[in-house]
Amino acid sequence: MKDIRLKKLANLLVNYSLEIKEGEYVLIYGSTASEPLLKELYREIIRVGGHPEVLPIIEGAQEILLKNGSEKQLQFVSPLDRLIAEKYDAVIYLWGGYNTKALSGIDPNRIAMRSKSMRELADIRNEREEKGEYRWCGTQFPTHSDAQEAKMSLEEYEDFVFSSGHIDSDDPIEEWKNISKYQQRIVDYLNTKQEIHVVSNNTDLKMSTSGRKWINCDGKANFPDGEVFTSPVEDSVEGYIRFSFPGIFQGKEIEDIRLEFREGKVLNASAAKGEELLSALLNMDEGARRLGEFAIGTNSRITRFTRNMLFDEKIGGTVHAAIGFAPSGTGGKNRSGIHWDMLCDMKEEGRIYADGELFYRNGAFIDEVIDGLK
Repeated sequence: MKDIRLKKLANLLVNYSLEIKEGEYVLIYGSTASEPLLKELYREIIRVGGHPEVLPIIEGAQEILLKNGSEKQLQFVSPLDRLIAEKYDAVIYLWGGYNTKALSGIDPNRIAMRSKSMRELADIRNEREEKGEYRWCGTQFPTHSDAQEAKMSLEEYEDFVFSSGHIDSDDPIEEWKNISKYQQRIVDYLNTKQEIHVVSNNTDLKMSTSGRKWINCDGKANFPDGEVFTSPVEDSVEGYIRFSFPGIFQGKEIEDIRLEFREGKVLNASAAKGEELLSALLNMDEGARRLGEFAIGTNSRITRFTRNMLFDEKIGGTVHAAIGFAPSGTGGKNRSGIHWDMLCDMKEEGRIYADGELFYRNGAFIDEVIDGLK
């Protein structure tokens, strides 16, 4: 029996998130575990006149490459991947496989080498995205392994996934249009400011956002969505931050991450667990020691940590920062083979100032300040 929520999700991704038009080339890239959603997306793209192509991910293939491949093979850039980056109009990523820990036994340096090799394609995609020639959206298909990682039953996890994106509502697209309007107020306010100051437990971090643009994440790229983000001026980040939640990279956990910045660069870094991997990621390339993104989560339907950053970075009452390349649209200039998010809880004694004005306190925006009434 089909889950009607998959059909509603496919409709939203094709017609709201990506707005697929007749004649456009669209790639659906996902694990074989996500086949039910993959088919619904294929069906909807056909219905609107697009040209869908499916690239299935075979479970275990990446593990084989990372374990057994030579350096030359790890650094190889597939002509097919290059073609997709250069020519396709839109790509849909379906996340969710059979084993979230499949890569946890891999040497961190080999993972970093492979990630670094993908930088060239990331630059191509970002450049095309800036020009309006390329769109992408990623979403989660609920699987047993992801449910287990989130400490939920599969049924509970399915309900969580669909609820977090308002797919359980009568009109999900209308819900996201309303969310977009709410978040635009925040973005409009922040785009008039030059400096952000974040204060919380073991955190005191300042950064310039002068000349940068804040982005309203309203379900057009990652889905579910719910955040506002920008890219700090590369050499402006000063201070220190302690991340409240474990950082997850390729199924590996890095716990109690602490970073100290000077002139925009990570000067000192430590972790209670996974420090070797943290060092490997920071040393991947020059841009890996700088912040490419700073963001504030706004999704009130996501209230628990799931070990999946697609959801966790959107948790209302949190902020996150990403080392590595700057997302397109912000004006950020940092380039790197990595973009990796880390999450900080702001619900207890958390404060954020914009040009010295307190606009966010204890995990919530101060509406009077955002709306210019105070």
